[in-house]
Amino acid sequence: MDPILLGAAGFLVVLVLLALRVPIAFALAGMATICTLIFFATKSGDFDLVRAFRPTTTLLFSNTFELIHSYNLSMVPLFIALGHVAYRAGITTDIYHAARIWLARVPGGVAMASVIGCGGFSAITGSSVACASAMGRICVPEMLRFKYDPRLATSSVAAGGTLGSLIPPSVLFIIYGIFTETSINKLFLAGVIPGLLSLAGFVLVIYIWVKRDPSAGPTPDESEVSGGQRSSAALKAWPALLLFVIVIGGIYGGIFTATEAAAISLSITLLVSVLQRRLSFADFKAAMWETVTQTSAIFFIAASAKMFVAFIALTGIAPTLVASVEAAQLAPWLVLAAIVAIYLVMGMFLDPLGIMVLTLPFMVPLVEGMGLDIIWFGVVVVKLLEIGLITPPVGLNVFVISSVVGSQVALEKIFAGILRFLAMDVIVLALLVAFPVLSLLLPNSMWQ
Repeated sequence: MDPILLGAAGFLVVLVLLALRVPIAFALAGMATICTLIFFATKSGDFDLVRAFRPTTTLLFSNTFELIHSYNLSMVPLFIALGHVAYRAGITTDIYHAARIWLARVPGGVAMASVIGCGGFSAITGSSVACASAMGRICVPEMLRFKYDPRLATSSVAAGGTLGSLIPPSVLFIIYGIFTETSINKLFLAGVIPGLLSLAGFVLVIYIWVKRDPSAGPTPDESEVSGGQRSSAALKAWPALLLFVIVIGGIYGGIFTATEAAAISLSITLLVSVLQRRLSFADFKAAMWETVTQTSAIFFIAASAKMFVAFIALTGIAPTLVASVEAAQLAPWLVLAAIVAIYLVMGMFLDPLGIMVLTLPFMVPLVEGMGLDIIWFGVVVVKLLEIGLITPPVGLNVFVISSVVGSQVALEKIFAGILRFLAMDVIVLALLVAFPVLSLLLPNSMWQ
């Protein structure tokens, strides 16, 4: 059987399985095994499954073993544990409470504080969905209590939750770095400015929204706060700020690798939580259980994706795709526009990690063939996946917020509010594509 046709057929079947709601790990692993078996069984012209069994298992198992034993992959459970422990100890929400007090007198200040709090939460947990779920339970009821427009109250947290994709540490950046063999340190740094730019854009959306419709974000009655309250709130947030400095400052200064930063940050978080008596044994046990559950799911998907990548490499479909694009002499901007469109469409229906592991075997060789920077492309991909989290009809973060608020706010209202933030996301994406320096400034200037 023609390897190119086999590769294309395998990819299409995976898409069909995903449309039928088959878990992506099972879809990727199953098709990789079947298609690799067919490849080796038909390699010599006849069909011999017995002869194909040994090379199939050797190829798939060796690739899976290599991934699971990757040193870089060890930072995934460390950062996940850091996020869960910090959340259980209340460290992740301290930034929100500080911003809430400092912005008390600002119209729309609670919504702005929610977005800033999501940014701080993301800088520790690295998980967009976890951020939306946790912050949604805290911020949305408070805004509704202050008579905020339900659309603003819910959409600001849904959009703010997506910041976990860009602001390091990001699980998506880790997976991207492993699969593309790119420096995760540089990827983390590359996400800082785009992440802060996205955060600033969301705050600007809230400002314009409330400026045009003051009733959407009224100033709370208890907005009078003293200087002592502001200082106390800022001081209470020091553990969260310390963790951000360790991860970003340590990596930028060449003091830590990303894995070392994860281990040190987790150790400090545990120490501070215990010394401040903010973490009970029951909370610690729950955090570890959540870490094991989430890590297992990510490892299963990553291992299955590695099997699928090995099969795609066998077929030679990626080099063929690159050669076809080069032969067509398409302008790089046109190819890039097509890539953006593909990610935006897939983001409407699939989860971010699934999209990434499914598309990287095809997109990365294509981008490298055009001579584009792979670090910059990683930021663009993660930004596109971030947009997918709030894109109708299946914006994952929107449904998370909907599950949090229940019948208080209709799903249609959340999507109506999210359109403003979605427009800002598109503007930020355009800036990142047009000005790669926004992504490359920090990684190119980091201490080697």
